[in-house]
Amino acid sequence: MRLICAVLPLLALAGCSSFQADPENVRAVPAERLLAYQQPLDGGGQIVVNRDLGMLGGGCYVAVLVDRQVAARIGIGESARFQVPAGTRVVGIGIDEQDDTLCGKGRLRRELAVQVAQGASQQLRIVSEAKGGFDIRPDTP
Repeated sequence: MRLICAVLPLLALAGCSSFQADPENVRAVPAERLLAYQQPLDGGGQIVVNRDLGMLGGGCYVAVLVDRQVAARIGIGESARFQVPAGTRVVGIGIDEQDDTLCGKGRLRRELAVQVAQGASQQLRIVSEAKGGFDIRPDTP
């Protein structure tokens, strides 16, 4: 009984952390939630952002920002592609200000400098963790 009481809170915390979706379970963000950086650019590159699956923030969209401009509203298990100029881009996540529920009332701002080469693609992922909240990180295979 003591073992169950000790392990149960740890399992509950682990259940709040996100996990990377299998590629066949990832859905594209619908066109109405893709807000910027959708037109191909000559000499540009691509940034792909995937949001993990998980319970933390599961009912909320997260705003994806490219060069501090809202580029998409992304839900769990979704992926968005952005066509960007080559060079260093600032990619971040923030509160979805179009959300009028409690999800839109908090504070969230995480940013990452991403080097995009001409014709190349950079992969990023949005994770959620019980202790650290949301973050955006390079997607390492």
